[in-house]
Amino acid sequence: MDSAAAAAAEEEGREKPPVIYTMENKPIVTCAGDQNLFTSLYPTLSQQLPREPMEWRRSYGRAPKMIHLESNFVQFKEELLPKEGNKALLTFPFLHIYWTECCDTEVYKTTVKDDITKWQNVLKAHNSVDWLIVVVESDAKKKNKTNILPRTSIVDKIRNDFCNKQSDRCVVLSDPLKDSSRSQESWNAFLTKLRTLLLMSFTKNLGKFEDDMRTLREKRTEPGWSFCEYFMVQEELAFVFEMLQQFEDALVQYDELDALFSQYVVNFGAGDGANWLTFFCQPVRSWNGLILRKPIDMEKRELIQNQEATLLDLRSYLFSRQCTLLIFLQRPWEVSQRALELLHNCVQELKLLENKYMDPSKSLKVSVPPGALDCWVFLSCLEVLQRIEGCCDRAQIDANVSHTVGLWSYATEKLKSLGYLCGLVSEKGPNSEDLNRTVDLLAGLGAERPETANASQSPYKKLKEALSSVEAFEKHYLDLSHATIEMYTNIGRIRSAKLVGKDLAEFYMRKKGPQKAEVYLQGALKTYLAEGWALLVTHTRKQLAECQKHLGQIENYLQTSSLLAGDSLLTEDERRSFCQEILDFANQQAENQGQKVILPMHSFAQLKTLHFDPPNAVVHVGGKLSIELTLLSQMPIPVQVDQIAIHVHFSIEKNSYRKTAEWLTKHKTSNGVISFPYEIAGFPLSRNNLPALELYEMYERSPSDNSLNTAGIICKNVHMLLRRQESSSSLDMPSGVTLEDGAHVLKCNNLILEPGVNKIIFNTQAKEPGTYTLRQLCTSVGKVQFVLLHIYPIVQYDVYSQEPQLKVEPMTDSLLAGIPQKVKFTVTTGHYTMKNGDTLQLSNADAMPILYHPESKAAIYSNTREKISESSLRIQSSEKITSISLPVAPAYHVIEFELEVMYLPSATEAAVEKENTTSKEDHRKNKEKQKQDNCMATVDQKVTIDCPWSIYSTIIALTFCIPFNAKHSLLSAGKRKYLQVCVQNLSELCFQLSDNSLKNSADCTDLQLVPLNPESQQVIYSKQSIFFVWELKWTKELPLSLQCLFSVSFCPATSKEPSLTLKPFTYEFQVENFFTLYHVKTEIFPPLGAEYCKTGSLCSLEVSITRLVDLSEVDRDEALTESDGYCTTKLMYEVVDNSSNWAVCGKSSGVISMPVAARATHKVHMEVMPLFAGYLPFPDVRLFKYLPHHSAHSMQLDADSWIENDNLSVDKNVDDQADSSSIRSRGSLHSAASGEHKGLPMPRLQSFSSGQVFNCSTGMQILVIPSKDDHVLEVNIT
Repeated sequence: MDSAAAAAAEEEGREKPPVIYTMENKPIVTCAGDQNLFTSLYPTLSQQLPREPMEWRRSYGRAPKMIHLESNFVQFKEELLPKEGNKALLTFPFLHIYWTECCDTEVYKTTVKDDITKWQNVLKAHNSVDWLIVVVESDAKKKNKTNILPRTSIVDKIRNDFCNKQSDRCVVLSDPLKDSSRSQESWNAFLTKLRTLLLMSFTKNLGKFEDDMRTLREKRTEPGWSFCEYFMVQEELAFVFEMLQQFEDALVQYDELDALFSQYVVNFGAGDGANWLTFFCQPVRSWNGLILRKPIDMEKRELIQNQEATLLDLRSYLFSRQCTLLIFLQRPWEVSQRALELLHNCVQELKLLENKYMDPSKSLKVSVPPGALDCWVFLSCLEVLQRIEGCCDRAQIDANVSHTVGLWSYATEKLKSLGYLCGLVSEKGPNSEDLNRTVDLLAGLGAERPETANASQSPYKKLKEALSSVEAFEKHYLDLSHATIEMYTNIGRIRSAKLVGKDLAEFYMRKKGPQKAEVYLQGALKTYLAEGWALLVTHTRKQLAECQKHLGQIENYLQTSSLLAGDSLLTEDERRSFCQEILDFANQQAENQGQKVILPMHSFAQLKTLHFDPPNAVVHVGGKLSIELTLLSQMPIPVQVDQIAIHVHFSIEKNSYRKTAEWLTKHKTSNGVISFPYEIAGFPLSRNNLPALELYEMYERSPSDNSLNTAGIICKNVHMLLRRQESSSSLDMPSGVTLEDGAHVLKCNNLILEPGVNKIIFNTQAKEPGTYTLRQLCTSVGKVQFVLLHIYPIVQYDVYSQEPQLKVEPMTDSLLAGIPQKVKFTVTTGHYTMKNGDTLQLSNADAMPILYHPESKAAIYSNTREKISESSLRIQSSEKITSISLPVAPAYHVIEFELEVMYLPSATEAAVEKENTTSKEDHRKNKEKQKQDNCMATVDQKVTIDCPWSIYSTIIALTFCIPFNAKHSLLSAGKRKYLQVCVQNLSELCFQLSDNSLKNSADCTDLQLVPLNPESQQVIYSKQSIFFVWELKWTKELPLSLQCLFSVSFCPATSKEPSLTLKPFTYEFQVENFFTLYHVKTEIFPPLGAEYCKTGSLCSLEVSITRLVDLSEVDRDEALTESDGYCTTKLMYEVVDNSSNWAVCGKSSGVISMPVAARATHKVHMEVMPLFAGYLPFPDVRLFKYLPHHSAHSMQLDADSWIENDNLSVDKNVDDQADSSSIRSRGSLHSAASGEHKGLPMPRLQSFSSGQVFNCSTGMQILVIPSKDDHVLEVNIT
């Protein structure tokens, strides 16, 4: 193994970066034959061989790699061939080459052949099969020889003699020293063959070596297996990979050795020991750190090879090799990462081996002097850092501080340990024992290594200087600490920076510098509080308390002591000690100290719950309120408390008129218990303790077109998430905060707070109405006051002063007129006290009498709805006033009682809505609304009440609903007339009807109303109707209109008081023009010769209009024409088939002149065609009065011209007639399509009143049979 080490040059004390060493070994290739020939070709060969890369394919599926081959060409000697059992790869010849330029047959036979034979026999004796014969041909030699055989004859002989089965093992190199294309081609072929054979030899021999190594590793469980021997074998493989410039593969070998050794140490700690570990369990006598400035530490390698290395020696050598390879791979930051892991693992492994015995009989164990590991770690950290600085520039180092800061921190920690161990941090300095320990530690470092002897800042010099004096140690420790804190801060690792700062604070406390220590302790405490590290917070607070005590910061010290006294992570004795510190200060005399000290409450006690009595926290003026606090004392011992006070803020809101007792009760919590969130003493709300986000969608739309303008998310509990948190690290009270020592303070004196839960009750009496907000809670212990600055969530109680009120409300959803209904009277006394003799004076109304029951009671309730008493209700009634005596009741109570009232509607109130309607359009809308809503008519009845607490009268309006709705209709049968009255029950109750009657308001003796109704009682159910019918009979001519009055008695069907007399329901209406003037008859005849009408055949339709009476007052209108005592009137008829069963052929309407005389008849004939088969109803025949136009200047058209025009354009003045739409539509079509009548005065049509026209054919049907040629049969069934 050829290892070259170059020393670093020094220039006048100035340091230069260390030289990076590498392996000088190359694969060995032996050369036999003509040495002079090879010597002449060597320069070209060594230069051309590594120029082209070759693909190296390896076994076990490993990825192929491109490598550049170099070789160390040496003269062939038998001693170079490996002997049996030799596993060294670096001295192994991978290829053997025989060189010759023989071109003479005789020479070949006499010397060359024998020489090749001897050469091959030696190779065969050593089982070496990797060889190559190179024949060099030269044109110059060929010209000098006369008896030369043809070309390649010597080559052929060599191939026949030695390469029968491997002809490729003999190659020809033509004119290698000439610069020609033929020579270059020959060189290329030769170099390719050489590289191929070398790779084949590498692959074969390395594979065999790996198999042997794997076999050796599998024997590790056998007795006598040595890790050191195996280490040297696998390192040999690593050397070969490094020799081939395959640094990654070489690094893998060392990583496997590292993992194997680590696993054995772990197993050893678990009790599964290996005998070979005995060699590493030697006492540690040297701790000079890692050696990284040369590629191979031969001294430690020899120790491993001789099985004399300690654990630190093995780890140091192994890491130095890994470091060298990582530097070659340009991964210096991985060096720092691995170094940190190595240092921590070594410390743990040595502690593990130190406590275990390999051989109980020999009692062998690892012995590590105190401080030795700290020295080794410190030196190693600085060595790694300087090694990285040597191969990187400053910009790279600054950009990768995150990789190296761990080593700086570890070095700082170990230097601190050495300082404490050697007495360099104590107040009095090191003693003799400390000095002896320091000398021993420096002796274990040994002499400084030559490669760092001239460096002024070598790790060895730094450590030796730091341990030499107190001042030097302080300088080095502070420099390292500040540099580490700065690096941690720059990369954002604040926790680690605070941890180093905490160690620095401890150092300052040892050096009597509390001012400097406080800054670091406060910073560390703030970080631990924000992140919730409870144990670290406790430990830091203990240090901070000591620091504050030395600085004389009384308030801060007391607050920290209160936090520690309530800290469950401390022992009981420690907690009592800190609590006693507070009590001792609190019990000092006032003259010895200044003003009182105000501290936060959360460290002393926590407010858990608050309970109001009454629960709704609403009380009237003069009422009593109780507040029960539940306090959780954090102190470990009972504490005598001078006073606990609640400071209350009083306010009168602008809308205080709304704060009645009822309103407050609805808007307050019912249980009266308010819980407060639990917080660990001294910890602000961390992110984990914050409430969940209450997010809601928010949309904003345009007011014009309702389009979406913006969409967003709103947080409804932002006051909980962003409310101000009291920082426990800020020990001073917020500036400007004072206690509210006003008139509204609730106090409780001389208490003892026991550890844990305590209940304190405050009692108060309400004096002034308004809202009282609990702002602060203050606990006074001597000169110390613990204050809860803000009680949150907000806690309030309300005091109200209420005016007396009277409320009258029905007991049901609606009051029904005509029957007794219960009404509830509620008197809220407010601040008024009901005295004996106080009464309610109700003004009587004829339409609404008040029904009195002697058993009526009045109940008295408190303002919390608790029933107090009940007394009989006394009522006195006169003609105009009903007096109700109220029971005696105190202020802020409620009196309730019930009375029965009955509203008696007048005869016309049931039809108020209809009678008041003057417009026909309004009447139509009201009818439609009544059909849609089907609701009852309502009547408001006002009552005036005089109350004893007011000089003003109170007007109460009660709304009554009429339960019935009535409507009438006129029915005709020829000249006979009938009146029908429909009574509809709109309420939810069932009624019993009796004694129905219909009377003529004019008391006409010539008119008789004959009832056709049963005389028995009838039940009308909810939402149902009953019809009553009377026949009109008269003896002489009656007036044009009749005024009728319908009445019917009713009572609830389930009434238990049949003796109660109720006023009947009445309905008044008027009937006009009810006499029959015309009789219309329709007949349909089949075609001549046919017995039945057929579909598609024309049939004859005859309409007969007959006048039944002579001239009367109702006929005197614009259509009447008198001539010589002969009166006629114009009528218009119209045939309409709304069911589309008939097709009217020809004119469907026309105007006729009708004589005004009894029995006068006019007949109209037309043709119709049935469209369907079956019993078809007759078409409708309608009759109208034909009135001329009102315009005096209009030209009157001849009647015949109108009759001839079937599409008559008229303006029909018809009120709510559904059939008028067809005429209107035809008129509009004609006027739009034809302009010949444009601008002419239009006649008008007027419909007859109900009963004036009787159509006797209404409802008649005629049989229509289908035609014989119809393939599809359509039958109409009606």
